[in-house]
Amino acid sequence: MTVAHKPRTGGRDADRPSALPPESAHGLPRAGRRRTITALTPWLFLAAPLALLLMFTFLPVADMIGYSFTDWDGISPSRSFVGGENYTDLVTRPARFEVFLVSGFYLVASFLQIAIALYFATVLSFNTRFRNLFKGLLFFPYLINGVAVGFVFLYFFQPDGTLDTLLRLVGAEGEHLWLGNPDLANPSLAGVSVWRFMGLNMVLFLGAIQSIPPHLYEAAELDGANRWQQFRHIIAPSIKPIISLSFILAVSGSLAVFEIPYIMTGGANGTETFVIQTVKLAFQFDKVGLASASAVVLLLLILLITWVQRRLFPEERVELS
Repeated sequence: MTVAHKPRTGGRDADRPSALPPESAHGLPRAGRRRTITALTPWLFLAAPLALLLMFTFLPVADMIGYSFTDWDGISPSRSFVGGENYTDLVTRPARFEVFLVSGFYLVASFLQIAIALYFATVLSFNTRFRNLFKGLLFFPYLINGVAVGFVFLYFFQPDGTLDTLLRLVGAEGEHLWLGNPDLANPSLAGVSVWRFMGLNMVLFLGAIQSIPPHLYEAAELDGANRWQQFRHIIAPSIKPIISLSFILAVSGSLAVFEIPYIMTGGANGTETFVIQTVKLAFQFDKVGLASASAVVLLLLILLITWVQRRLFPEERVELS
C-alpha cells in the first residue's frame, strides 16, 4: 500500500510572507508614490496661474509700494528715497480727496444697476418667452471693450445727437450739454456704467437663482404664493451671499472708476475721479512717486471698506431644502 506524504507547512519557511510589495526605483512602495503624485497634481495645475498672478499682480504691487517712497519721475534712471513725504503731501491736501465725491454718482448708479439686474434675473429665471434672447442682449454690453463703449456714447450724448433726437420724439425739445454741463456730466457717465455692467450682475444673480431647488417653487405655488412672494421668501434669502458680493463690488468699483470718464471727458467738467487724478500725476506731471502713493492709498481704502462690509454683513451659509 502506497502512503501519500503531505508536504510540510510548518517551520521557518511558513513564517515568511508569500510575496513582497513591489517597490519603485527609489525604494518607495507604489501606494506611497501614488499618494505623492495625487497630492502634487493640484499644484501642478496651479503652477501656471500662480506664476502669472505673482508676475503680473504681486510683483507690480510691490514695485508700486517701493516707488511710493521715492521722488521718481518715471523717466530718470535714478530716484531718491523721500520716506513718507508723498503720503504727507496727500494727507495735507484735502483737494486731492474731493474727487471721491464724484464716486458718489457711480455708487448710486451701482445700486440702481443691482436692482435692475436683480429684476431681469428674476423675470428670466421663470418660463418667459425668448428668455435666452433677452439674456444675450442684456449681457452683450459687458463684452464690449470699454474704450469702444466710450466712443459710442460720445456720439450718443453729443448736442443734437442720438439722445436729443430720441427726446424730441417724446416732446422734449432743445439741445442739452450732456457732457459739457457739470450738473449733467456725472449722471450721464454713471448711466453709461449702468448700461455696461448690468449684464454681469444679472448673470451672477441668474446663476444663483437657477441653483434653487424647483420643488420650493412648486410648494409655494400650492400655497398660493404669487411671483412677488416667491421672490421675497424664496429667491432673495437664497441668493443673499451673491447680493452681498455685488454690493462689495459696487463700492470698490465706484472708487476705482476710470475708463468711461477718461475716454469721454478726460476728467473735465467735474468728472475727474481718483484714478484719473492718479494717472495725470504719473504721466502728465511726471510724479510717479506721488502717483504710486495715491494708488497705495486707494488700495488700502478699498481693502478697508471691504473688511468693514464683511464685518457688518458676514457671509451666511444658505441651506436649500
